[in-house]
Amino acid sequence: MSIILDHVNYIYGADTALSVHALQDVNLVIPDGQFIGLIGHTGSGKSTLVQHLNGLIKPTSGNIYFNGEDIHASDYDKKKLRSKVGLVFQYPEHQLFEIDVFSDVCFGPKNLGLSKQETELRAYAALKQVGLEDEYFYQSPFDLSGGQKRRVAIAGVLAMKPDVLVLDEPTAGLDPKGRDEILDQIVKLKEETGITVILVSHSMEDVAKYVERILVMNQGSVLYDDVPKEVFKHYKQLEEVGLAAPQVTYIMQALRESGMPVGVDATTIEEAKREILKAVGRK
Repeated sequence: MSIILDHVNYIYGADTALSVHALQDVNLVIPDGQFIGLIGHTGSGKSTLVQHLNGLIKPTSGNIYFNGEDIHASDYDKKKLRSKVGLVFQYPEHQLFEIDVFSDVCFGPKNLGLSKQETELRAYAALKQVGLEDEYFYQSPFDLSGGQKRRVAIAGVLAMKPDVLVLDEPTAGLDPKGRDEILDQIVKLKEETGITVILVSHSMEDVAKYVERILVMNQGSVLYDDVPKEVFKHYKQLEEVGLAAPQVTYIMQALRESGMPVGVDATTIEEAKREILKAVGRK
């Protein structure tokens, strides 16, 4: 198993009058190669949770294991952990700083102590993995579009060759075309490498389309942990905690209520299309 969270609690400002219980008794097993969606309203504990996965935050209580080792043991190598569990923050392009794209992507592997040749090979491979054309490699990252900057930032993490890629709202602020391009590249990357992907997102449509497992956070606890179809069956409960189901779910519910004999567990447009065609007697 890749990552295990065992009774993890985290309190901001512990032992003060302003303490906030951000995570409450979180127990999770994240196996190798899974594509997970992490959703929850603002303040639900999502970002706090993902920052625990590579040791940026230490639990107030509980334990976190990566490949069977306690990441907060006194002799554990946190630097190695952070090369294996890569975290891409929201608006990661704000962290770009080198004179050109290629140099920026080289920064991470270079700091692992790799040779110049290995560093550059990794940077080249990572930029190709995110679909950035060679013509942009030696441009300033600040001259690129928002979507291209996002790809460069993701490539900088991929160049570390992580086993787990955590993406905190990777499509925030992008137009629909840019959003789809980024997520399609991530799916392609996962298929090619078998990497574990954890996608934090406010878009129910994106989560429904791409992930195989959804974790719903609410008030620091895991409210639901299941496949998308099962989670979105609880759309009324999700609404109560400030979330929603994909629009397709509501459309299918409305069609059923109007008398059309359709299933109501479709979570993507393609699934809804097949269900509606079936209902009207077409194949």
